Amino acid sequence: MGDDLLHPLTPPVVTGSRLVFLAGLAGFALLVLALAGGRRASAAPAAPVVARQVGGGGLDADQVTAGRSLYVTHCSSCHGIQAEGTRNGPSLVHAGAASADFYLRTGRMPLNDPSQQAARHRPAFPPDQISALVAYVASLDAGPAIPTVLPGNLANGNELFSINCAQCHNDAGAGGALGYGDIVPSLRNSSSIDVVEAARIGPKPMPVFNPQTLSDQQVSDIATYVQYLHHPEDRGGLGLGHLGPIPEGFVGWVVGMGALLLVCRLIGTRG
Repeated sequence: MGDDLLHPLTPPVVTGSRLVFLAGLAGFALLVLALAGGRRASAAPAAPVVARQVGGGGLDADQVTAGRSLYVTHCSSCHGIQAEGTRNGPSLVHAGAASADFYLRTGRMPLNDPSQQAARHRPAFPPDQISALVAYVASLDAGPAIPTVLPGNLANGNELFSINCAQCHNDAGAGGALGYGDIVPSLRNSSSIDVVEAARIGPKPMPVFNPQTLSDQQVSDIATYVQYLHHPEDRGGLGLGHLGPIPEGFVGWVVGMGALLLVCRLIGTRG
């Protein structure tokens, strides 16, 4: 009989080169996660831009006129001269102030390529010009107004986020990828007003959460929880970039299996 039958209980021997490879793989995974967790958008969250109003609840006529001029120059090529929409951009007639404020203030508009998904960038316009553009869009027709963020409840926000948001944005708010090339953005740099506006207008690929689905208080609770996710408490271990349970579990498996193989190696060489 061969030696393998004489020693059926001898543990497999892990060579030194393989052990070094596994250790290097674990270190590389930790480095990638650390770099990914350290990335932040170049622009800090900006405060909402609310169009000035005059007596009777109407918009400031001068501001609307200034916004119209900016719109024709920078936006009409995609959305049409009268904001009626074209094949390169949707109509803005019913968009409302909330939609214009969200897209302009977070730098998602204007787009260089209409086929691209709108992503967060540094705003293309200064606050006064954003305010004028918001006023012009708001003057087109009655649409969603810029919402008010209420004081939120963190525990309720956690529950509501888990039910309504975590499937796409990840438990840690790190975002991810959907089918058909759609990208779900990270919430690491989203302010409370960003969250509430997005819930009401539904920027693609996000659905619209109207007040019948989530009340103003519930949306504000979610916004409060998203702010907590910016600097969560890492109880029981390292945050590992706060990318969520799947990458953290992957690192756990790599490190754990590496340690197990090291133990097998030590046991196998004792004799």
